Amino acid sequence: MSRSRTAAAADGNGAPLKPPESQRTPMQDLTEVISRRGGPRHYHLLWDDELEALRPVLTLVLERLDEVVEHWYRLYILHFGDQRSLSELEFREIYLNSLSRSTAHLIEGDMDRYVVNTIRAGEQLCERRVPFAEVVASLHLYEQSVYEVFPTPQPPLEIYTAFDKLSHIRMILLADAYFRSVWASAGARIQALERQATLLGREERSIFHGLVGASAEMHRLYDQIESAAETRGTILIVGESGTGKELIARAIHECGAAPKASFVALNCAAIPKDLIESELFGYRKGAFSGANADYLGLFRAAEGGTLFLDEVTEMSPETQSKLLRAVQERSVRPVGATREVSVDARLIASTNRDPMEAVGAGILREDLYYRLQAGVLNVPPLREHMQDIPLLVEHFIDLFNEKLHPAIAVKGVEEDALAAMAEYRWPGNVRELSNSIEGAFTFGRSPMIRLRDLPAAVAASRPVRVSPSSPEDHQEAPGELPIGSFAEAEREIIARALESTEGNKVAAAALLRISRKKLYAKIEKYGI
Repeated sequence: MSRSRTAAAADGNGAPLKPPESQRTPMQDLTEVISRRGGPRHYHLLWDDELEALRPVLTLVLERLDEVVEHWYRLYILHFGDQRSLSELEFREIYLNSLSRSTAHLIEGDMDRYVVNTIRAGEQLCERRVPFAEVVASLHLYEQSVYEVFPTPQPPLEIYTAFDKLSHIRMILLADAYFRSVWASAGARIQALERQATLLGREERSIFHGLVGASAEMHRLYDQIESAAETRGTILIVGESGTGKELIARAIHECGAAPKASFVALNCAAIPKDLIESELFGYRKGAFSGANADYLGLFRAAEGGTLFLDEVTEMSPETQSKLLRAVQERSVRPVGATREVSVDARLIASTNRDPMEAVGAGILREDLYYRLQAGVLNVPPLREHMQDIPLLVEHFIDLFNEKLHPAIAVKGVEEDALAAMAEYRWPGNVRELSNSIEGAFTFGRSPMIRLRDLPAAVAASRPVRVSPSSPEDHQEAPGELPIGSFAEAEREIIARALESTEGNKVAAAALLRISRKKLYAKIEKYGI
């Protein structure tokens, strides 16, 4: 019997016979295809002959590149809206240029140059601080845009498969370049901060781990940060909204013994209260509907590093109780698990409320507060160190010149504009100041930030200079002019937005963060 079976499996020359088609398996088909392939297989995905088959499609993409990118950018706006990271200019600068070069390299069959170009695009996206999730989603939108330009009839399935493989290769290259840049930037930033700390005396520091200020209040804060970093104890940062509590938490982490370890941040106010527990402690597969796989949770993601919980009072009392146990026992129990898992992550929490008032109101557990109060760090509001405003303004001008690439680089701020900023009380603190400077970049058309480029509330704070010998000037002093109506201010803002976008209503609506329909209604209302 064994001999007959052997004979049945071979031909007269002893070579193995192919099984009948009905008995062949997909694995046998794949093995036979691979054995016939010629040339290298790039990144274990795409063969040379598949790349060759893609050439007509890639040629079509290159010929209609403007159309593809235009459609791609429209999808990008629709998908991300006001949350997008790139302006149209930045989008085209990175994606259009990269796509043009990389597509040409692929048509030429030059995979090495394609790799180099794609890696550079990944580095640029990291430099612009585009979230990686946005990068992934944007590339899917690109594929959708390419399919739009495919002629009819549509290409065969094999072409789609090869194009999909090419997309996966692009993602591999971008991810590798992006995260290498992230780690390199973090390492370089920490080294630069360390060098700066050694070069300047403590009393001369004006920049400290991203914080800006040379006042006595800021120097006191820097000293507290360094003291807090010497231990791994739990810290509570107390300060008004916009004072930079996350920057302070990062500074504590970077001044510590393991600055390159993970720093994980969670804004408790941005997560529904019933989901915070699973985000913090993780969950097991099947623990609830939608839990299709195990999830580590943020405590374990911060292993060896720091977990920062912003606005900790926004947690429910039940979750605060579990958080307290996790801090005390240095262990967490994932949702759906029966055993606790040990963790080694430092906890830094923050709140914009007075802690004792929060305890009295029942929104901060008393036992958790007593655990946190051993290391309380109070952040001064901006109105208590107004002498730092010129330094902060200079810092934000440098930052937005680099980030926004304005058509006219901003070199400074006019005297009356700076005087207004020095008088304004800044209820939104440093964040409000940053937003005001960014708004001046957006709507201004001058190398100097002018009074009229600032928000109306800030501009109205300009000191009134009265000259006894010139009553006419006194009459025209801005502080004594009647305050314009809301409609007048709104009309001016809309007009300036349209002017800055050269009449592009889509871009103006995006700048104003309103819908196009609402913008059209305002234009008609004010006769702009």
